[in-house]
Amino acid sequence: MQATIKISDGVARMPRWRMAQPVNFESLDGEHIAIVGRNGSGKSMLADILIGRHPLLLRDPEYDFSPSRRPLAADNIKYITFRDCYGGDNDTTYYLQQRWNQHDIDESTPTAGELLEEAFVLSGDDTPERREMQQHLYRLFGLQPLLDKYIIYLSSGELRKFQLAKALFTQPRILVMDNPFIGLDAPTRAQLTELLSTLSGESALQMILILSKTDDIPPIITHVVEVDDMVVGPKTTLADYLASKSHRPAHVLSAEKEEAIAKLPYNNDEYHAREVVKLRKVSIRYGERTILRDLDWQVLNGERWALSGNNGSGKSTLLSLVCADNPQGYACDITLFDHPRGTGETIWDIKRHIGYVSPEMHRAYKKDLPAIRIVASGLKDSVGLYVRPTEEEYATCRWWMDIFGIGHLHDRTFLSLSSGEQRLVLLARAFVKDPELLILDEPLHGLDDTNRQLVKDIIEAFCLRRNKTLIMVTHYEEELPPCITHHLHLKRES
Repeated sequence: MQATIKISDGVARMPRWRMAQPVNFESLDGEHIAIVGRNGSGKSMLADILIGRHPLLLRDPEYDFSPSRRPLAADNIKYITFRDCYGGDNDTTYYLQQRWNQHDIDESTPTAGELLEEAFVLSGDDTPERREMQQHLYRLFGLQPLLDKYIIYLSSGELRKFQLAKALFTQPRILVMDNPFIGLDAPTRAQLTELLSTLSGESALQMILILSKTDDIPPIITHVVEVDDMVVGPKTTLADYLASKSHRPAHVLSAEKEEAIAKLPYNNDEYHAREVVKLRKVSIRYGERTILRDLDWQVLNGERWALSGNNGSGKSTLLSLVCADNPQGYACDITLFDHPRGTGETIWDIKRHIGYVSPEMHRAYKKDLPAIRIVASGLKDSVGLYVRPTEEEYATCRWWMDIFGIGHLHDRTFLSLSSGEQRLVLLARAFVKDPELLILDEPLHGLDDTNRQLVKDIIEAFCLRRNKTLIMVTHYEEELPPCITHHLHLKRES
């Protein structure tokens, strides 16, 4: 059978790109492969080898892209990375609050629709058939309402739809996607699964999916390759993989660590507010677009809220108001920790009582500092670390990194970590100051099955302490910890 990609005893030229053993991999025409493994196991490193990003010693990967007539791998393989769903690696000017600051946009800035149109024109001839394909993708992903929006205003789920449409415009022979379902609401995940199945049936498109959450393996997948500790395992059928897959334990956090969290000392400067969050008739608009309309919401001390809603419904916008990242918040009737907004508190007065992690934070965090310094920046509420922590503060950072199972990574630089390891570092950063209000926006993005359960256990243990309040966003109901007491569902404005 035709081997679209074949690597025999592949060893990367650069030592830092090498797997623990030579890579042997073969994908045959008609196969759709899932690459699975724990965070930091080498899944993305393998993908970089497959697409030719990491040149090999002695022999290059062998490609056979027929029936495509384009000879180059770059023309036939499209790779959507984990970070693409946050805007890509080239948005070097992006900063954490940029999405909420409309004054940063000038008339020359292209909209999502203009960028998609540019990508469509560059990807091939402008024929009626291709135009119909373009409009079909727009309809399927619900992109029409997004076409007049600027990229920085798109939610993480909307950005993923944008990136997928751009890649599919080029009609690739092989589509490689790193965690394609993260950031997508349930209807869109179902749409994406259906789309991939339709495309594979109508064309020679072959798919290779890199998945941390193995519950996300779609029915279209025929084979699985597991990567463990930088070793590429043999290719097996999906049925054989599922039959051999061990069940995720119902509890991962050790009893000792759970008890240690419960016995953490309390800070002397904590707020003991009754109303942690109160919004009265809050509305947020960007130009002609209304994101939130006349929202009333009250979060009391000790409550644990699940915030849900489809992509673009305003969940992250709502959290940006609570975290004082959105300048429109100062024109709204908002009370935080019993203090009405605008009565003298600074943004730092607010933030030092809040632990926060979000897709926007992951996107903005491009400081290649040692992981322990990233965690320590949570003590200072900064992106990067500009004040040297004390030894006592570093000890606290190491303690939380050990709780999240990443103590061995404290000297590794942030950008050298896998996306899942980066997320665990940012989670430790959110917990490190023992905040009264914990705001977790899609905290389990990119985590493997074991780490997802570990983080759920940590959230549960942390929130059972007194004077702790939680607001958590997820598109997966099963990711919510048992401690959740209240739900708020947002609907997208038409």
